[in-house]
Amino acid sequence: QVQLVESGGGLVQPGGSLRLSCAASGFTFSSYAMSWYRQAPGKERELVASISSSGATKRYADSMKGRFTISRDNGKNTVSLQMNSLKPEDTAVYYCNARRIPYDYWGQGTQVTVSS
Repeated sequence: QVQLVESGGGLVQPGGSLRLSCAASGFTFSSYAMSWYRQAPGKERELVASISSSGATKRYADSMKGRFTISRDNGKNTVSLQMNSLKPEDTAVYYCNARRIPYDYWGQGTQVTVSS
């Protein structure tokens, strides 16, 4: 069955870095666009970054540009999110998403907390 398993979340101080990873299985990973979303308490889920199936095209939400980097390894069926210069407002549950219309898969999420 389809699985997306996120890892790498945790507690980090403002200005610090974290690297999230998502391990995918149960579908043809290299055919799917992959994205990271996040949801903070009391807020709607928002797109953080996305990457095309080949990895050639990447998009970022404006508030993440220059701080976050999305990457994928189609040989290992993984997608990663490198997060630098973290701010308290980056605190949220981060979700991995795989999409190839009409299919849309989600991971269970990993908590990122930015606090001193």
